[in-house]
Amino acid sequence: MMQKFITLKNGAQMPRLGMGAWQLGDDKASRSSELEALQAGIDAGMTLIDTAEMYGSGRSEELVGEAIRGYDREKLFIVSKVYPHNAGKGMIESSAENSLKRLGTDYLDMYLLHWRGSIPLSHTVQCMESLVKQGIIRSWGVSNFDTDDMEELMRVPGGENCAVDQVLYHLGSRGIEYDLMPWLKRNNIPVMAYCPIAQAGALRASLLKSPVLNQIAERYGISIVRLLLMFVLKQENVIAIPRSSKKEHVTENSRALDFELSDEDMALINGEFPPPSRKMYLDIV
Repeated sequence: MMQKFITLKNGAQMPRLGMGAWQLGDDKASRSSELEALQAGIDAGMTLIDTAEMYGSGRSEELVGEAIRGYDREKLFIVSKVYPHNAGKGMIESSAENSLKRLGTDYLDMYLLHWRGSIPLSHTVQCMESLVKQGIIRSWGVSNFDTDDMEELMRVPGGENCAVDQVLYHLGSRGIEYDLMPWLKRNNIPVMAYCPIAQAGALRASLLKSPVLNQIAERYGISIVRLLLMFVLKQENVIAIPRSSKKEHVTENSRALDFELSDEDMALINGEFPPPSRKMYLDIV
């Protein structure tokens, strides 16, 4: 795997391809295969791992903590997320410390506000900036913020230090391309795409049956899942965090950066799955 990076506002190098840990750690019977999958991903160069205090009420963080034990911490990029109701003074410190304990580390590379809640953004930003000063986190960002949310965030003192916006984005859900993605690019804030391979339901099934996607995948000798990931990574300023509980799927995902789709491929894909022509509100899983 030839890992690529995006330079964040604080100068840190964030991998463009990583692993999500949503729903991992929930089932004891799957624990060993999930650990094997995460470690196979790290070994393949996917050193970015995304989790959250919400996922399995901390069980996901515990699984990630077990998976990264024995690896060089400085070579990993660990992201976690705080519940909105915990994103205020006196609460966020406790949430962050609990996440660190479960992960078995003494800092987070990135800490995200999971979604907007009732605590004012100004309070959350102050708390995030304080955590950075204390060395508990190295940078912070948000998740599930649309364009108007981001504009409001930029008006808050310190809001300009927001490092990423994590949102749902895949070929079957392209709404952010109309205004959010261009806005983020103008403001030097990467998109962190969760569910980049449409990890659920009928929509994914329809993508897998697409004649155009099958034609392109066949030409390159790759799976459609890998093709979906390559589509997301073809976009500028985008980081992808596919989730998988199986070693073989993680290994396949790790190859998504080996080469890029051509402009001709993208034209075929856009013909069948057109980019948005109007404002579309965020899809959220």
